[in-house]
Formats: sequence, C-alpha cells, structure tokens
Amino acid sequence: MHSPWPTAPVVVLGAGPVGQTTALLLARRGVPTVVLDRRPRRDAVGSKAICQQRDVLDVWESVGAGARIAAEGLTWTTARTFHRDAELFAYDLAEPGRPAFPPFVNLSQTRTEQILDERIAAEPLVDLRWGQEVVGIAQDGDGVTVRCTGGAEICGAYLVVCGGARCTAVRETLGVAFEGRSFDDRFLICDIRADLPGWATERRFYFDPAWNPGRQVLIHPCPDSVFRIDWQVPAGFDLDAETASGALDARIRRILGDVPYEVVWRSVYRFQSRVADRMRCGRVLLAGDAAHLVSPFGARGLNSGVADAENAAWKIAYVGRGWAPEELLESYHAERHAAAVENVAVTGATMDFLVPPDAERARYRAETLAAAAHDPAARARVDSGRLSEPFWYVDSPLTTPDPERPFAGRPPRGQVPPPGPGVLLPDVPLADGTRVRALARDGFLLLTGPGAEVPVPDGPGPVRVLPAPPDLAARDGEVWVVRPDAHVAAVLHHPSPPDVRAALLRAVAHPRKESHDGPLPAVR
Repeated sequence: MHSPWPTAPVVVLGAGPVGQTTALLLARRGVPTVVLDRRPRRDAVGSKAICQQRDVLDVWESVGAGARIAAEGLTWTTARTFHRDAELFAYDLAEPGRPAFPPFVNLSQTRTEQILDERIAAEPLVDLRWGQEVVGIAQDGDGVTVRCTGGAEICGAYLVVCGGARCTAVRETLGVAFEGRSFDDRFLICDIRADLPGWATERRFYFDPAWNPGRQVLIHPCPDSVFRIDWQVPAGFDLDAETASGALDARIRRILGDVPYEVVWRSVYRFQSRVADRMRCGRVLLAGDAAHLVSPFGARGLNSGVADAENAAWKIAYVGRGWAPEELLESYHAERHAAAVENVAVTGATMDFLVPPDAERARYRAETLAAAAHDPAARARVDSGRLSEPFWYVDSPLTTPDPERPFAGRPPRGQVPPPGPGVLLPDVPLADGTRVRALARDGFLLLTGPGAEVPVPDGPGPVRVLPAPPDLAARDGEVWVVRPDAHVAAVLHHPSPPDVRAALLRAVAHPRKESHDGPLPAVR
C-alpha cells in the first residue's frame, strides 16, 4: 500500500494506448492522474497498431491487462520473407529465459484500447475526461497548468504528452522541434476477414510480388480470421477511385484467390520519420507518437511508446515522492530519446531498402534480392523490418558499467543480448512460481548470486533482496541491481554495502558522492 501522493495529480494528454498505459502505471504506484483527450469518444474500429511485443505484454500485465490481451490476440512466432514467388528465408523469434508471453501477438489497437479502458474504469486514481482539447500550457517550479477549450484549467504536478503526431501546437508551445522526413509512397492498409488455412501463425513479407509489381506487401494474421494486408502504392493512389472501379477487389483477389472475404477496415497512410529534439521540458515529458514517428515495418511505434510510458511513470513517481532528485526526469530524455533515435535509424534503413531513394540504393536492393535466393550472406542484408525489441540502456547515466559483462552491440535479427547492465532482465520464474520482473516492478530489486549477502538498504523507495533465480546464471559473489522498470542497473562483484548504495544512488540520478552509505538524503 502506497502512502498518499503528496502533491497535485499528474496530467496525461491523450487517451490512446500510451496515455492509458502511463495513467495505469502511475496508479499502480499510487499516483493519481487526470487523462485528457480531445476526441468525444473512443474510435470504434481500425486495426492500426496491431503487433504487441512480449515485453510490452509484460508491462501491461503489471496493470492487469497483459494476459488478457495475449489470450485474445493471435500468437505468431515465425517471420517469412519472399522475393516474387520464392521464399528467401524464415526465422523464429528468440525466447530468452522462460517468458510468460509469446514473442508477439496480433490484436487490433481498438480492442487493446478497450481492454485498457476496462482497467481504467476499475482504477479510482485515474480520471479520464473526453472532449478536452488542450489550448495552453504553463509551468513553474511547483507544477503545470493545462488550459482547455472553454476555459477549463487543470493543475498538475507533471504533464505527460501522449496525444500522438498531431500535438504540433503543444510542441510549439514547449519550443520542441520535430525534425525528420516524410516518405512519398503511400501504403494501403486493409483488414480483411477470410478463411486462409495455414496463414494464421506467421508474418509474411513479399518483395516485388506478381500481384504488386515493383513494390511490397506485408500480411499479418489477426484474431477472428482477419488478415491485415499492407500494400505499398504510388504517391497518387486514390482509394475511393480504386474501390469504385473494382480495382481494389481485384487487388485483394490476387492474394486471396476465389474465396469469400469482407473488408473490415481500410485506410491509406503516408509514413513519417521524426524525433523531437527534447522529450523533457521541465515538468513536461513527451511520449509515444508525440515524441517520435517511425514507419510500421518492425512494429516499433506503439511498442516503443509503451516503453516511454513505463520509463516516465516510475521516474515521476520517485521524484514526486521525494525518493529521487529532479535530475531523474532528465534521464527520461537521455534514455528514451536515444531509443527513439535508434528506432528511427533502424526503420529508416528498412524504408530505404523498401523504397530506395536513389539509383545506387535501388541497384543494391536488386542485387541483394537476386543473390538472396542462393546466398545465405545476402539473405542477412535483406531488410523487411527488424522487429521491435527493447532499447538497451547500456550508455545511460543511470547504469553502472561492468567490465566483465561488456555490451557487444546489437545482436543478430530476432535475438537478444545476454543479460547485463542496461539490458532488460530476462523474465524467469522464481522458486515459488512468481516471476522476477513482477517483483522488480514493485521497486528496486537486489538479486544475489551464490555466496553474496547484502543487507536491505534504506531506500531509494522500496528495495527488496532475493536470491538470483538459477536461470539468470549469476556468478559467485555477484549482486544484480534491478530498476523499477526491470532493467539491470548494475552487476556488482563481491560488493560492500557502500558499493550497493552507490549503484542505487546512481540509478536514481542522485548527485551525492557514490561513497555515501547513510540513509538516502531527502531531496525536497
């Protein structure tokens, strides 16, 4: 049970999945929120972001929604890539430890939002208000004031902006630049219900198929015999004209064949690649599409937004309760901006392979695809999207490096790095059946290897000491310091209590000397 929140509620702008997750995670830490959305109500249809990654399901399970989303979603574990009529390669997704969830499940964003709404309705600390368009933001050293259309003002301790790509006015008010680029080609997206035996457990990506010559098609299975199909289409594509002429039906028939089908939802998108230059402006944090936009090839949009939400929530809770200094909020920008930059780089490389911007890269793509039919080395260069993965905070100011566990860089496609400082802790069960990440999200967790003994430190916030689970393979005398978002902050070898304190203080951005071994100083 948390003590009462000592200040005003946190205001969350936007009731999409990132805003919902932010509010629920703050409520889990005893922090009240007011969630504002300019729409009159929830959108009723549309797959939108469908691909929910394992570690995001794990975050949602911490607020009571992950298992349900996984159960309703369609599980897939294999990614197949084709060039014209030939399959180039397929790979299965890695499963580190013994995770509670599959690598990915597909479920429409609309349904995911409905499940999160049910959790919000049962949470008295979340006040969700529709039809509230923000037209002004002011902040000082004590809080943030948000002004809405009609003159209503909401005062909060902090503001988390999760209102999506169209938060232009908010970014301008904050003086935040949103540089990047837009891609000329469009992508037609249709949710189609049809009976397609054998297609239900794999993602399929086609380069230059006969039924979309010169361009790409991506097919994702969804629940209830629905398939999400993305076609790359020319810049001047007109969906209404294609529907009226019968060309859309012909396009669909080239994939499905002569089977009955129903178009459940359709849309045309032009993708952008942008990153805010600042994700923290005083007491205001930007998250999700309000802070970064990427192409959907790799499913890094919503999944990275949920990681933003978790990073923001625990840090706001710790600073607001006086367990950490204001500098911890600046680490939100340091960590999540670096994640956004990497996601833009990864998805930008994919888009350059899918839609080559010049003759040299078009030639490279053609040569790579031709060679991939018989050359395994060429297959590794085929870029149909590196699927979403957690960002590794190895260079974060909160992470204590370990020379014995150096970070070897980005692992091969579909794999994860070995656990160590900055890496998300593998989700493994403990002897009593509980899962280590669930305990980590209650506060800081100290996992002790064989022969290591550590007294429970006095803060910051809740701290728990447990023997490291065997699956973690902690070495003799090691102590693993795990953050409240289940990332490893440090791996210490035969540490003294001051060593452990130093790693904990570093993990909350405390400016005191790392040799400090008394109670955590008050930061208010």
